[in-house]
Amino acid sequence: MSPTLAFIGLGHMGAPMAANLVKAGHRVRGHDLVPAALDDAAQAGVEPAASAADAVADAEVVITMLPAGRHVLELYDTVLPAARPGTLFVDCSTIDVADARTAHERAVAAGMRSLDAPVSGGVVGAEAATLTFMAGGGEPEFTEARPLLEAMGSRVVHCGGEGAGQAAKICNNMILGISMIAVSEAFVLGESLGLSAQALYDVASTASGQCWALSVNCPVPGPVPTSPANRDYRPGFAASLMAKDLGLAADAARAGGVHTELGLRAAELYADYAERVGATEDFSGIVRTIREQSGEQPS
Repeated sequence: MSPTLAFIGLGHMGAPMAANLVKAGHRVRGHDLVPAALDDAAQAGVEPAASAADAVADAEVVITMLPAGRHVLELYDTVLPAARPGTLFVDCSTIDVADARTAHERAVAAGMRSLDAPVSGGVVGAEAATLTFMAGGGEPEFTEARPLLEAMGSRVVHCGGEGAGQAAKICNNMILGISMIAVSEAFVLGESLGLSAQALYDVASTASGQCWALSVNCPVPGPVPTSPANRDYRPGFAASLMAKDLGLAADAARAGGVHTELGLRAAELYADYAERVGATEDFSGIVRTIREQSGEQPS
């Protein structure tokens, strides 16, 4: 028999993830502080719970998808006393490594089991069940959670012990943020030299400049029809989320004394960009800022 699941946090990412668990045949009890989000999830087969504590009461696995570490820790303080001993808590939020380890400690102290499993792939990946999960925790917990993660994604990697999933996520997104800035600068430079976006894409996408930021989330309209640039930068992965993740990476680098010159600069650029556009634009829209700073009109 499949386990009874609780899913807390039914926003843009959590709702399609929970829906894919329902499609896989699982009973999912869900809760979100936004009534409209809960109603939408119910349309996908998620059983609405009046509170987070109510959602976890009879669950064998609790999955959370929340904005920040403080939300995860506050939720754990509320729901750990309501859960059955031995319940597996799987946090898919992207949070600070230290907060992830604190969440693990609190879960274990309450007689529960725990796994951090942040995701990469954005809303499109959540809807298509093609997310990549980066898991941190014990081997038994990972083995138990793996079939559930595979119902929501196409790649599941056990990265190590407690907090390792979060470590992998912030390192991955530091690469992504830096590469998106580089790709955007290259397109603006190419335009100034009379090179069409399509020509640059045709070369770079099959040469040494190839990367995800170019071939999947291309920051200029045209070459990749499914990229946010072709829908006025409506977010798949919002600028505010990239700024948050790069901020986490920058904090970790400073705390560890690691020299990450490009990572720190990318964090600064995205913090400034997100302050202007928030969650209204995809992170690839930073190409508009580069155009503006180059004296061009944003497209």
